[in-house]
Amino acid sequence: MAAESWFWRWGWGRRCLGRPGLSGPGPGPTTPLLFLVLLGSVAADITDGNSEHLKREHSLIKPYQGVGSSSMPLWDFQGSTMLTSQYVRLTPDERSKEGSIWNHQPCFLKDWEMHVHFRVHGLGKKNLHGDGIALWYTRDRLAPGPVFGSKDNFHGLAIFLDTYPNDETTERVFPYISVMVNNGSLSYDHSKDGRWTELAGCTADFRNRDHDTFLAVRYSRGRLTVMTDLEDKNEWKNCIDITGVRLPTGYYFGASAGTGDLSDNHDIISMKLFQLMVEHTPDEDSIDWTKIEPSVSFLKSPKDNVDDPTGNFRSGPLTGWRVFLLLLCALLGIIVCAVVGAVVFQKRQERNKRFY
Repeated sequence: MAAESWFWRWGWGRRCLGRPGLSGPGPGPTTPLLFLVLLGSVAADITDGNSEHLKREHSLIKPYQGVGSSSMPLWDFQGSTMLTSQYVRLTPDERSKEGSIWNHQPCFLKDWEMHVHFRVHGLGKKNLHGDGIALWYTRDRLAPGPVFGSKDNFHGLAIFLDTYPNDETTERVFPYISVMVNNGSLSYDHSKDGRWTELAGCTADFRNRDHDTFLAVRYSRGRLTVMTDLEDKNEWKNCIDITGVRLPTGYYFGASAGTGDLSDNHDIISMKLFQLMVEHTPDEDSIDWTKIEPSVSFLKSPKDNVDDPTGNFRSGPLTGWRVFLLLLCALLGIIVCAVVGAVVFQKRQERNKRFY
């Protein structure tokens, strides 16, 4: 069996976790012991989708309760958001609309995985549509603003599903998914499509698909992973995988969308949160996770963030290339000093000989 097929069978491929009728997450009791040993290291690191891992208090699942009203149990709406029996529409395909949906309950899980079933579609052709969806894990909720319908200078994590290139000079291919971690000091620059504050990103053709589209976000022990299933193949495709991310507990999950002069329908069909069963060291367990400051130990931005006007997140460790350049410059400096010193010493010796 191909490696990709194993990958699907044993983890990320289970896009509809918890749905009745799916087979179990692993081998049955009659599976040979050797087979279990070989696959144990893989299966142990993947959400198996059993119902005990699904956190219903943080999940949005059909059938929705409160259809036709402006609210539903565990979730609050804002702006243009509309609840139907089939989806939660954050914005209609109309100009200048903003909408959001936010979970009531703060999440105190240290390790989690969110699966989002969404749809972005409209009548606009080529680049005549916008702007996109944002998925949030933040300290504040129900705070409208200019960043895909939610506030700027937020505290926490944002995943942007951007459909419109505001920066005409960009080399990115849209639609584009990017990740941002903020401690309140950074501002999302729409004119540059968040270029200077982006941790990582990938091109993802999720707009106007005639089949279901899914996104998964996993956070565990400082590692943030984003994967997509956009091809109707029941297979997750890697988009973002970064380490060094620190997120506190006690923040809220949400989703928002906004339109400007251009528009689209932005729909959320489901949001399923799963708890990851991860063992932590005694030192990690002793930390008050609610007081952790959102941060990242490095910033991977296009062009190595050379033109970043904010200067934030520059206190991280030096990369290998920077260390190499520093050592090279130091070595060249020593060589130049040695050559100059030798020349000066030789001239002094010649001058001294003239007096004898």
